[in-house]
Formats: sequence, C-alpha cells, structure tokens
Amino acid sequence: MISRTLILAAALGLSGVLFSGCSDNGNDAAKNEAGTGSAIDNAATESSQADASQSEVDLIFGTGGTSGSYYPIGGALKPIFEASDKVGRVQVVSTGASVQNIQNIQDGLNHIAIVMSDVAYDAINGKNQFEGNKADIATLAGLYPKVVQIVATQESGIKGVAELAGKRIGVGKVGSGVEQSASKVLESAGLSYEDMARVSHTGYADSVTEMSNGNLDAAFFTSGVPNSSITGLMQTNDVTFVPVDGDVADKLLEAYPYYESYTIPADKPERYGLDNAVTTVAIRNILIVPASMDDGVAEELTQRFDDYLQSDKVSVGALKDIDPASMDQHLVVPLHPGAKAYYDGRAGTDDASND
Repeated sequence: MISRTLILAAALGLSGVLFSGCSDNGNDAAKNEAGTGSAIDNAATESSQADASQSEVDLIFGTGGTSGSYYPIGGALKPIFEASDKVGRVQVVSTGASVQNIQNIQDGLNHIAIVMSDVAYDAINGKNQFEGNKADIATLAGLYPKVVQIVATQESGIKGVAELAGKRIGVGKVGSGVEQSASKVLESAGLSYEDMARVSHTGYADSVTEMSNGNLDAAFFTSGVPNSSITGLMQTNDVTFVPVDGDVADKLLEAYPYYESYTIPADKPERYGLDNAVTTVAIRNILIVPASMDDGVAEELTQRFDDYLQSDKVSVGALKDIDPASMDQHLVVPLHPGAKAYYDGRAGTDDASND
C-alpha cells in the first residue's frame, strides 16, 4: 500500500504545477510567503524571456521556376536576410510562382514569397483561383514591374491597340499572365479575340519566330524591360512598339487597380534604344509574407532589403529596376504593420535630413 507520506508529497507537487499557471501576483505572493528561492526564480524567468526575445525564425522563401527571375532574387536575398539576428536559416525553394506561393503561405509552407500584384489582388479578395479562399497576406515591398509590351512588325502598319483588329496576333500561352494582360488590353479597347484575323497562343520565342516568318503581325509580351526575345527580334526585323495609352489605358486602370502606368524610355540602349518613349501599363511584383508575421521580423526584413537595394552589391538585373523610394507606394495588398513602421521611420529620417 502506498504510504500517506507519498500521497501527501504527490499532492503538494501537483498543487505546485497548478499554481505555476496562475497570475504573476499569485506567484509572487507564494514566493514571498515561502521566503526562499525568489532570486533564483526571478533570474530563471528573466533568462527565459531573454532567450525568447533572441530566438531566430527560419524562413522558407517561395520563388518561381529556376529559369525565371524570381529564383535568383531569392538566392540574392538569402544571405541578406540571414545576416539578421532575428532570422535563422532562409531556404529558397523553386515553385510554380504566384498562385502556388500564395497558397503555400496559406498552408504554412512558405513564410515569404514573390508574387504578381494581379494574382495577389485576386487572393485577398477571394476571386478567380482564390474564390472562397481569401488569403491573409501582407506586403513588405513593391518590386519591379512586368511591363505590357505590344510589338508589331513595321510593315503591318499597326500604331495603336484599336488597329490590332483584323490582324494576326500572338497573345501568350493559354492561361499565362501574358494572355491575361492581352485579353484585358483588348477588352479595354472594345475588342475581343473574335475581332482578330487569327489569334496564336504562342510563347515569347514562338511569337518572335512567327513574326520573323511573316505569320504574325503583332505579339504581346508581359515581362521586365528589356525582354531578350524582343531584343533578338529587333536585330533582324523592323518593329513598332504599340502604346497602351489614352482611353484604353484609362479604362484598364479603372477596371483593374493592380495595373499602373509605365513609360519605356527613349535613348536608353539598355532599354531597347528607342527613338521615342512608349507609354504603356505594367503589373508590379511584390514581396509578401503572412499577415501574422511578427512585426519586428517584418520590419527587420524590410529594412535589410531596402539597405541592400541602395548598396553597390545588387547583382540581379531585376532588382536594379526597383526604385527604393516607391517600394511602399501603389500597392494592392496592404503593407504589413512592421514594414509600414519601417517606411514611416524612413520618411521621418528623410524629412529631417531635408530641414
């Protein structure tokens, strides 16, 4: 039979466990009444709190295919983020890009990712692929734009979007971001595929080949500037860049808030070396995180990213196209509170330096 002494000891032990979950005042009273162990307990509590405040978070960084622009950006930012005391290991993973990256954040598989603004807009509003599945995400920074570029052969005579009617055009692969942009631009001009002589669902390389062979009059490209396929086409063919401006642009920007105006500059050899600037539209890439990310971690990541962009260590071409001053502007997904705190502080510093 178990002795009464052992039963009493067990009961006292259990009461100690239960009391440890009570309020701080109750614990302090118990310690004062006992009169012993207070210094040791306080030191242990302070040590535990210090460890918690110094704990690092590991991050899985969702990018895109290994041959695209998202993946090398992740590789470039990995050591920048890992240099933070708040961040442990950053694992850069190749994914199916925007849609998968957002779903992975929803599922807890990614903690930071690069996505297109149009997909992110649908995600936070529960539209299209995210119908009934609104995403709880936030933005750290606006990145570089993917620019809608409509290129026509010079002999086609196409000067504006309305003149695509009755022509043979390439609109990108079925379901691609290029095709989505093409259909929205045509819609804003009051056109549809039925108004074309022929519509080819060709990717960049095939569109260029078809234009070179005289089988297409124009093609849509949605990418950074310059696009290497367009550059290659220009080396062997006379082409015209078709602007997206005027009423067409106005209707597009009003209907789809994730688009923004963009100008391909003139006299820039690294930007096609055009004789005249071309006004068009663009969709921004953004850097997102779960809305639940710790404010301090989000602020730290944003600061380190901004510092890196303004350094002379940027090696990925797409990152060189980012204007640090606009990273918190024209965003369709709200800033994370931690990121906002950083930008607010940066603005205050800039204002003070101008006094």
